[in-house]
Amino acid sequence: MNDRPNILFMHSHNTGTYIEPYGHAVPTPHLQQLAEQGVLFRRAYATAPTCSPSRASFLTGMYPHTCGMTGLAHRGFAMSNYDWHAARIFKTHGYFTATAGVEHTAPDLDTIGYREILSGLDTNYPGQPKWIEPADAVVDFLQNAPQQPFFLNLGLNETHRPFHSAEPDKYPAEREQYCIPPRPLPDTPETRADTADYKASARIMDNHYGNVLTALEETGLSDNTLVCCFADHGLQFPRNMCNLTDHGIGVYLIIRGPGGFEGGKVVNAMVSLMDLLPTAYRAAGIAIPDHVQGKSLHPLINEDRHREEIFSEVTYHAAYEPMRSIRTERYKYIRRYDNRDKLVLPNVDDTPTKAFLLNQNWEELPRDQEMLYDLIFDPDEAHNIIDREDMAPIRKELSHRLHAWMKETNDPLLPDGHIAAPGGSKVNNSDGRSPNEAPEVVV
Repeated sequence: MNDRPNILFMHSHNTGTYIEPYGHAVPTPHLQQLAEQGVLFRRAYATAPTCSPSRASFLTGMYPHTCGMTGLAHRGFAMSNYDWHAARIFKTHGYFTATAGVEHTAPDLDTIGYREILSGLDTNYPGQPKWIEPADAVVDFLQNAPQQPFFLNLGLNETHRPFHSAEPDKYPAEREQYCIPPRPLPDTPETRADTADYKASARIMDNHYGNVLTALEETGLSDNTLVCCFADHGLQFPRNMCNLTDHGIGVYLIIRGPGGFEGGKVVNAMVSLMDLLPTAYRAAGIAIPDHVQGKSLHPLINEDRHREEIFSEVTYHAAYEPMRSIRTERYKYIRRYDNRDKLVLPNVDDTPTKAFLLNQNWEELPRDQEMLYDLIFDPDEAHNIIDREDMAPIRKELSHRLHAWMKETNDPLLPDGHIAAPGGSKVNNSDGRSPNEAPEVVV
């Protein structure tokens, strides 16, 4: 057995916290078992509620704007320096590096630097090998594991739309009449049916995780493998993904393995997905590189506090929608930088729930440029108290802290509040209605 632990990142697309260990009626027994064996982080957050920026962040340990990933890789956005990527750093330190499924941190997967690409599932990279179910590819890898320690990155796609259809006759929990849609969405037949299909997708996702975890046990690799299992950001429902409320940035996070991540512990401190990579580096005995902005989670095994605040961001998704946020224990402050008073509908995927909301005149609702929420008395972040006189000191403090963070991390939104898309990238018109409309190619 290798002295250094193997590192396995297992993550799913657009799942948020909507799994069984977080109290939701979404049966995921393998994730439940993993939580009972490892450490469950109740308040984990993505640095971005969008795909490539979040993934680039947890695979570099950096904020998206710091590593340069301000938009989607398949639309032409890229990191500033791929030497920051985990695949290259682990390989430099003697690890065998491999990926399967959704990676999505570069326009061309081959440029990232993995030693082996196990699966061609990720359709963002059409030149990959023949399609193989990524979890099956990982199982095969584990059954023929290299002699050296490995860093393995598995990205599952099941909870990305289009969802799998619910099978209510076979799985009663997927019957739409028993489904409650995710917050902050209304409970209607349309949203229930949409939620039932999400549950079906989550069940399939959990089965894939179970196959990988079983392979770890059967190959004798489990005890010496640090498993980090998490979502990249919130659900692919309106008012969730691409929003800086907790519905967009809140994620499940379970870690099991060497270093004290065991015993069914629960951590209530706020943590960031940016903290995963320094945790993995520390477990592997790798000095944490200077560019890493995350903090190792190892001290949290015996401590209750980790971060005073969580910062998150959006710049580009399908369309330009620049905003930044700071979350403390009590408050959330969000600031937009586009001076729009209308929704950016191309950044909301076309779904039955979106269609329902639009039929209720959703796009006529006001869109604030500055928001302040009391997370104790308004956990849905539905009541903006930015103009309340008694909140003026809180608004001033959080605005100052957000600006200081942006300045410290060289956020390109400063000083004029605009970030240009790179040449050749594809960006939708912010006044459009769908991400499926033809984008403009930036010259």
